[in-house]
Amino acid sequence: MAVMDGRETPDHEVVVIGAGFAGIGAAVKLDEAGVSDYLVVEGGDGVGGVWHWNTYPGVAVDIPSFSYQFSFEQSSDWSRVYASGAELKAYAERCVERYGLRSRIRLNTRVLAATFDDDAHLWRLDVSTGDAITARFVIGATGPLSQPKRPDMPGLEDFAGTTMHTSRWDHGEDLHGKRVAVIGTGASAVQLIPTIAPFVERLVVFQRTPIWCLPKPDRKLGPLLRALLRSVPGARWMMRLLSQLFVELNFPLPAHFHGVIPLAAGAERIGRRFLREQVHDPVIREKLTPQYGLGCKRPGFHNDYLATFNRDNVVLETTAIDAIIPSGLRTVDGTEHEVDVLVLATGFKVFEPGSISYPIRGVGGVDLEQWWAVNRHQAYQGVSVPGFPNMFSIIGPYAFNGASYFHLIEAQMRHITRCLRRARQTGSTLVEITAQANARYFESMLARRDNQIFFQATCATANSYYLDQHGDVPFRASPSLEVNWDSARFNLDNYRFQRRPAATAAA
Repeated sequence: MAVMDGRETPDHEVVVIGAGFAGIGAAVKLDEAGVSDYLVVEGGDGVGGVWHWNTYPGVAVDIPSFSYQFSFEQSSDWSRVYASGAELKAYAERCVERYGLRSRIRLNTRVLAATFDDDAHLWRLDVSTGDAITARFVIGATGPLSQPKRPDMPGLEDFAGTTMHTSRWDHGEDLHGKRVAVIGTGASAVQLIPTIAPFVERLVVFQRTPIWCLPKPDRKLGPLLRALLRSVPGARWMMRLLSQLFVELNFPLPAHFHGVIPLAAGAERIGRRFLREQVHDPVIREKLTPQYGLGCKRPGFHNDYLATFNRDNVVLETTAIDAIIPSGLRTVDGTEHEVDVLVLATGFKVFEPGSISYPIRGVGGVDLEQWWAVNRHQAYQGVSVPGFPNMFSIIGPYAFNGASYFHLIEAQMRHITRCLRRARQTGSTLVEITAQANARYFESMLARRDNQIFFQATCATANSYYLDQHGDVPFRASPSLEVNWDSARFNLDNYRFQRRPAATAAA
């Protein structure tokens, strides 16, 4: 850093934390807005975020690929309607190369702490490489599925076999002919279980709460269709539009407007019929039947998951785990399951302590995680928190409405670049959402919860990670069109723009 005319000049105008798709999209949009002095820092050794870390067998996107991509970089080369994790990783690499981002991404650089300097109007980032980075503005681009959650079970460290979390898959461990236990039946498990069942000796699936599993309209995309997408004007945009409508009808509308348009009831009938068709044993089928409404927690989409429980080598265990023992797992009824490999499909820390992997200290040293613990999770349009100036988030509380993350990334960057342009126009060194504007937005979200499915009686037994410790679901209760409109037209006067006075030279 340099000191000019008594002022400290930050190393970069903007630092983006995270080189997943949120960080990649942020970088592209910063360049587009004329903000070229930025650095992307990434704790891992590659780009792609969840698609860099999650490489377990069967990993794939769970919304159509036509929606799961940037609007400005639409691919016509997906192999399937629902692309594999490897394809998403390759797409991330391609975006980095095409938009010339590689030289401005610093890998293997984990942020250890972020502290706002009240006097200098900049952020100081302590990083794992031992140095510090200063930035006028920081954009948090780490997603909610970045901090693996390990179960709090006695004996976990004593297991004599191999233990791995789905998001940190050990490809050196060959599962062929092994006895495997999977703890959890969430979205990752729904993809993993049918993939490994055919070649393991025995697979025990420990289920606490059954997941709604719906068929997905997946298919291979042949060379003719890909050629049409490449050559026919508007074809990719039309596929994207149809895909966006499909996604909107599958989560944002039924979840947030259940009280107005109860679309979930029809989907539940599809789910129950699919379960009857797929699972032969009525006892197992009953165990796999959710006792809560569809939409209360994240559903699964897979054409083979339910049928996997027809296999002779697959056991569905619904008795609670008492302890993990060196040879395997023991349930509360005394049954012991001997296994060679223990797979933790136990999800991520989302709205809970530890979901942010480093302390963030705003004005006066206030810790962001503690602020949320006291004031509830909240952020203006999911972007800004009062008391934490010059810091913006892509996926903050009340940002995500359940549609594609790519839609969210582009909308949030529209919001953020509007703030950065105003700061440049006014020569401001501090940009902070006002407490009043934040409170109005938070109240507007809470006012819509009566229509959200999460707060209906049918969700009482869902055991959903959507709910935080305050009993809130910090999703944005808005259709995607409203998200777009708000990001482009919110009143910039909701923010406080301030220029730092020049320091007085010493006499």
